[in-house]
Amino acid sequence: MTIKLDMVGIVVKDMKTSLDFYRTLGFEIPESLNDEPHAEVDQDGVRLAFDTVEVATSVYGSWDEATGHRIELAFLCDSPTELDNLYNQIIEKGYKSHKEPWDAFWGQRYAIVCDPDGNLISLFV
Repeated sequence: MTIKLDMVGIVVKDMKTSLDFYRTLGFEIPESLNDEPHAEVDQDGVRLAFDTVEVATSVYGSWDEATGHRIELAFLCDSPTELDNLYNQIIEKGYKSHKEPWDAFWGQRYAIVCDPDGNLISLFV
């Protein structure tokens, strides 16, 4: 049996607010999806999907908001300068920083921000 990661799903409280965050990261997401209960974008064969709490409730039978660290998405940047610039752009738009850019002991430039639903989003080189 062979499996392939095809999709990562994120439950969102407000579709437009969440999609705007991921647009800031550079995803090309049509504005027409702002009011949809489900949206997805393909990046090199892996889909990033967004479902409203209402959709998640209908699929799972209930929805309890998670607390603590749930999942982290990590996005590879082209250079340390690009990482720093993207981090600054995210913060300037009012999104929350979890950890400012730093040079990690394992050799990568790294930063962590929070998406509007509290998920940790790592930027690294």
